[in-house]
Amino acid sequence: MTKKTAGNSLQAMLDRASSAEEGPVAAATPSGMAGARPRGRDRAATETAGGKQIKPSRVGTKMIGGHFPPEISMQLRMIAAEEDTTVQALLAEAIADLLTKKAGRKIAR
Repeated sequence: MTKKTAGNSLQAMLDRASSAEEGPVAAATPSGMAGARPRGRDRAATETAGGKQIKPSRVGTKMIGGHFPPEISMQLRMIAAEEDTTVQALLAEAIADLLTKKAGRKIAR
């Protein structure tokens, strides 16, 4: 049985979640996939009390982001490849240098 909800996408998600709890799980998963081990990004994820999955390496951290021209992204990826590191490590180094320069603070890397 499918309910039609007008407007609110959050309500639609809640309705789908409640109907998934009532209905059989096999209908929602491809055949042969029930009970399969997670792959890729989900493999190392841990679940919090709210049901949200977080990688162990991201526990206790906060996302910082920005929008930049594609050329900046390309240059960062090239430097990361040349130095056999990650873009995140390069950004952490740049932020640490900025904080040292502007605020006189040393941060752990």
